[in-house]
Amino acid sequence: MSSLKAFTVAVELAERQRDAARQALKSVEAAHQAAQAQLAQIEGYALELQDRWGASEGRALAPEVMRHHYQFVGRLEHAAGLQTRVVAGQDQRVAAARAALLQAELRLSSLRKVLEQRQAEQARERQRNEQKQTDEYASQRAAARRAASHEE
Repeated sequence: MSSLKAFTVAVELAERQRDAARQALKSVEAAHQAAQAQLAQIEGYALELQDRWGASEGRALAPEVMRHHYQFVGRLEHAAGLQTRVVAGQDQRVAAARAALLQAELRLSSLRKVLEQRQAEQARERQRNEQKQTDEYASQRAAARRAASHEE
């Protein structure tokens, strides 16, 4: 019976670990979505800036304005590159969290299967013991009847 208790505790622990892995995956996925949204925002702003800049192409602009514009566009491109790497890192974290959740679910499934097998084995053992007791009782009753019939 104590081995069943140990397996029950192990299953409960594995369930908590699986739940923690599931929560970690949700957290990492949320961070991934936020990083993707930030990248989309940066890229959208860069496109909007290019559209506005393209609309003013016929105008004569001071070289200083042009230099500031190109510096700003360069910074936006750099920010987009950095954010792309952040998104790639988040992709890796999501994949790792999914793998951890899968491992936790497999471990839980294995422990549950072993627990079910142990419970079934104990049930079979109890049934054999009950059958043995019933057979012994029936044998004793039959012996008592035979003894009573010999005395008569």
